[in-house]
Amino acid sequence: MPRFAANLSMMYQEHAFLDRFAAAAKDGFEGVEFLFPYDFDKADIRARLDDTGLTQALFNAPPGDWAGGERGIASLPGREEEFKRGIATALEYAQVLGNTRLHVMAGLLPAGADRARHHTIYVSNVAYAAREAAGAGVTIVLEPINTRDMPGFFLTHQAQAHAVCKEVGAANVKVQFDLYHAQIMEGDLSVKLKQYVDGVGHVQIAGVPDRHEPDEGELHYPHLFALLDALGYNGWVGCEYRPRAGTSEGLGWLRRWRESQR
Repeated sequence: MPRFAANLSMMYQEHAFLDRFAAAAKDGFEGVEFLFPYDFDKADIRARLDDTGLTQALFNAPPGDWAGGERGIASLPGREEEFKRGIATALEYAQVLGNTRLHVMAGLLPAGADRARHHTIYVSNVAYAAREAAGAGVTIVLEPINTRDMPGFFLTHQAQAHAVCKEVGAANVKVQFDLYHAQIMEGDLSVKLKQYVDGVGHVQIAGVPDRHEPDEGELHYPHLFALLDALGYNGWVGCEYRPRAGTSEGLGWLRRWRESQR
C-alpha cells in the first residue's frame, strides 16, 4: 500500500505550521512534506517529528525570491553561486530532519530567453547538487510543473525531466512525478508510470482540475494507487492538495482506501 505523506504547506492550515505535525499524526499519516523549512529552526522541526513519530519525506531547496515570484533558480544564468549556497543550506536541514529526497526547482524561463543556455546551466547545477547530496545519502528530485499554475516554468513534461536525469548521469537524481501536474500537461498517466517508474523518486497527488482532495475530478486514484503497488514503487506519495474545507474532514478518501486494502 502506498505510504502517504501530508503536505503541511497546503494541508492543515487550520493550525500554525509547527502544530500541523501533530494534526497529521492524529489523522494517521506516517510522513510529512512541505515546501520550505527555512523560516524555522532545524531543531524545532526535528522535535515535532520526534514527538509525533512522523518521517520527513521531502522539502524543496531554496527557490530564490519566492515572495517576489521566483520559482527556483537552478536554470537561471548568473545565479550559480546562490544556488550552491542554497544546496548547502538545504542539506544541513536534511541531515537534521532525516529526509532522503530534496526537490530542486528549475525556475521560470523568461520570454525570449535562450532555452539552450538555461538548459546547460540547469544540467550543470543539478549535477552539482547531486554530487553534494550523494555523500549525505540524499536524492535530488526534479519536478515537471504545469504551465497553467506556474506559467513559464522551465520543466514541464515527464520526458524532459527524465532526459535531464539521463544527461546528468547520477544515480541520486530522479523525477518527482506529480500526477496532478502530469495530468494537466500530458495525461496518459498509467502508461507513463509504467514507462518511467524506475526513474521516479517521489510521487505527489491532487484532484484534477481543482487541486482538492483526490476523490473528485478526472483521475481515478484507486486505480493509480493499485498500479503504483503493482509496479513496485515503494517511495512516498505526497498529498499536495488544497482541502475543500477542513483537512481532517476531507480525509474520507484515505480512510476508504485503507479500508479497501484490509
